[in-house]
Amino acid sequence: MISVSNLELRAGARLLMDDVSFRIDSGDKIGLVGRNGAGKTTMTKVLAGQAQPTGGHVERRGSIGYLPQDPKVEDMEQLARDRILSARSLDVVSAKLKQAEEEMAGDDPAAQQKAMNAYDRLQARFDAAGGYSAEAEAATICNNLDLPERVLSQPLRTLSGGQRRRLELARILFSDADTLLLDEPTNHLDADSIVWLREHLKHFSGGVLIISHDVELVESTVNRVLYLDANRITVDIYNMGWKKYLAQRDQDEARRKREFANASKKASSLRAQAEKMRAKATKAQAAQSMLKRADRMMSGVEGARQAEKVANIRFPAPASCGKTPLMAHGLSKSYGSLEIFTGLDLAVDRGSRVVVLGYNGAGKTTLMRLLAGVDTPDSGIVESGHGLKLGYFAQEHDTLDTQRSVLQNMKTAAPFLNDTEQRKILGSFLFSGDDTAKPASVLSGGEKTRLALATLVASSANVLLLDEPTNNLDPASREEILAALRTYEGAIVLISHDPGAVEALNPERVVLLPDGVEDLYTNDYADLVTLA
Repeated sequence: MISVSNLELRAGARLLMDDVSFRIDSGDKIGLVGRNGAGKTTMTKVLAGQAQPTGGHVERRGSIGYLPQDPKVEDMEQLARDRILSARSLDVVSAKLKQAEEEMAGDDPAAQQKAMNAYDRLQARFDAAGGYSAEAEAATICNNLDLPERVLSQPLRTLSGGQRRRLELARILFSDADTLLLDEPTNHLDADSIVWLREHLKHFSGGVLIISHDVELVESTVNRVLYLDANRITVDIYNMGWKKYLAQRDQDEARRKREFANASKKASSLRAQAEKMRAKATKAQAAQSMLKRADRMMSGVEGARQAEKVANIRFPAPASCGKTPLMAHGLSKSYGSLEIFTGLDLAVDRGSRVVVLGYNGAGKTTLMRLLAGVDTPDSGIVESGHGLKLGYFAQEHDTLDTQRSVLQNMKTAAPFLNDTEQRKILGSFLFSGDDTAKPASVLSGGEKTRLALATLVASSANVLLLDEPTNNLDPASREEILAALRTYEGAIVLISHDPGAVEALNPERVVLLPDGVEDLYTNDYADLVTLA
């Protein structure tokens, strides 16, 4: 259970919310919604105890499982399976049990006896933590999140960003926490995994708070809604499901408009009457009373909600280039003994549209990193054609320097632009004033996406490598980037689980991984997008 009293949150000097109170109890399935930058991610960090509020109090009872948008792990050499088991401290006990078994099989009688004594204690700890039934539970969760045995046996450093994200979700669900705080849990999940997650959350007996732009997930799971209004700096609490919430919001908006219009009409009449009367000394006091009454009348009603700002995402004309600005010949990549793909060829022609499809872990992100020059292939080469100007959007926002400010990141990406031009581009992506001075590390996932896209816009690139560019975006911002994809004149290589993004791209070709097969794109491939 989490109880929030008089919460105040700020991002630097900007007030995000004030005097907010609510509770998360067992059985509550709360959808936390609002535009990018409204404070959703900041609130969940505070609820999880990973950040402090600027005011108010948060009381936590029971265990909390927190899935951030960009989970960080210190030990990247840890095996994926051990990372999941560590949620119940089973990884350490399991490792010690294996060590004791090896020592019991040795030739030293003293070491054998010591190992046998330790084994009994370790076995009791293992059983108390759930033991083999817990391992079976973890295996079931992993199977439903498309984390096969070969992935669980790998070190974390060898996994793709999507695999690590799904691994962290599996760890949180396995943790047996009393309250779950899930920030965009469907990112990097295929269609089958999303269906399973919906059912799992619906039947979860504890409390859940979800940030998600997956409408179907929210519709099928939530019974309460917290709406963060970035303009009014308030939180509206709706004790109802998603569909009823949307209907209620529409009704509230219509009611506010009617009340505001009626009050404005009456207040205008009072002011007009007061103007006529105030010229006469005998009626001046009455006129003043009418004006005060008109002011009170308007202060007692709330007008229509201010329309929320939307990022103005438009890619400029790309720099001129040759017929084939980017080529790859015979690319191969392995991590240890695990071969990702081999002998891959690709030619990206000027203005072409290519979508890369494949199951999670098939090497899609690896291919993008090789094409972008971030990683080096084991064999083969990536060749730059005449005039190539590359723009790379990484799904983990690796292209951003999180220790530098928003403006400093823009200056690095576009040093050829002056300060006014740089700030103008940032402003079109909703970064203005003090927001440009914020370090990128404190941005939400949606804000990082907007900043990364802003640096691409500033680059005038003629080939864009886009790895899940719609992740973390609110619906309005997502529509903006889809519109930008439709009109961009340069070449695009796209990875996406979002059918709308692939439709907007209108690809000419598809590359299927891990086989590296290239084919003309047809609607027959559309069903693979959500499964990829």
